[in-house]
Amino acid sequence: MKEESRLWLKYSEENFESAKILLNSKLFNPCLQNVQQCVEKALKALLIQKTLKFKKTHSIFELRNLLAKEEIEINISDEECEFLDSIYLPSKYPLGSALPYYEPDLEICEKAVLIAEKALNFVKNILK
Repeated sequence: MKEESRLWLKYSEENFESAKILLNSKLFNPCLQNVQQCVEKALKALLIQKTLKFKKTHSIFELRNLLAKEEIEINISDEECEFLDSIYLPSKYPLGSALPYYEPDLEICEKAVLIAEKALNFVKNILK
């Protein structure tokens, strides 16, 4: 594995572990931040490993689609991409709730952590 890919994957794993700790502490907004960052960094690790160019973006949907163009199908649905993309800015800045019509809660965060775990494990299996 390329050193740069390894570092991105390490950071992704740290975000995932942080998300689980924050979920258990009922700190839902930062849990969502870390879930989104986990998936974003995992996908970027894979793009870097495959030497695929990408512009600066935080969009999970966009990153997943870049990989799909190279016939690397990531196991994240359109709905899951939209969900993760919907939490990026609102979970970082006080613009309102992290989701359009909801405040972050246990159920939303549990769903997000499961998506992140699935995506991270998928990427790890490709990279290792």
